[in-house]
Amino acid sequence: MRKQTGFTLIEIAIVLVIIGLLLGGVLKGQELIQSARVRNLASMQDGVKAAFFGFQDRFRALPGDYPGALAVANINGVAANAACTGAVNGGGNGDGQIQTAGESIIAWEHLSKAGFITGSFACAAAANAATNTPTNVYNAYMELVFDGVYGVSSGGTARHNLKTGPSIPVAVITELDRKIDDGSPYTGTFQFSVYAGTGGTAPTEAGSCTSAAAATGTWLGTSGATNCGGATLF
Repeated sequence: MRKQTGFTLIEIAIVLVIIGLLLGGVLKGQELIQSARVRNLASMQDGVKAAFFGFQDRFRALPGDYPGALAVANINGVAANAACTGAVNGGGNGDGQIQTAGESIIAWEHLSKAGFITGSFACAAAANAATNTPTNVYNAYMELVFDGVYGVSSGGTARHNLKTGPSIPVAVITELDRKIDDGSPYTGTFQFSVYAGTGGTAPTEAGSCTSAAAATGTWLGTSGATNCGGATLF
């Protein structure tokens, strides 16, 4: 009579422990990756905001809105050209607002060539491009602009703000808001935004990134949405 063989309780226990360790390692690794992306996004938001005010302090003007003649004279590498729709010979109109047409694009050239941000950007087109606009960690275009495309149904009062760009998972942007602001998509200095950038898809608020398109709405941190975005208000 053949004797049946199988795993002992000790062997099964060892296998279960190994599986548990592997799963724990995977989950911990995912948590570390998410935390790193949150820190990266927070660093980019803080860095550009600091650059904005640093530029304003040095030149007594705003990046992108700085009149072309002065930008060419005072920022090394800025050329007198009209390549960007809405930008005037290397700069803006000097009205104290970074407008969406041209000025929000050439703003990155002003900041980079003045040494306030890393990277090299040149205003060669009105549309977003890797050569004229930085991207977030998910390769979506950011925007530095004066508008009201943020908050409840993106109907905020026009003010200068920095868009994160879309394509950010809701779990990441929820943690980002908690880290740098009040954790709410419709209050504080960091709020939800539908900004998509050229070639991107506009984030959806109620039922996707947020619970409702109302002041009482919250981030849906566990919804699994992968295309959310926000704006840091100045």
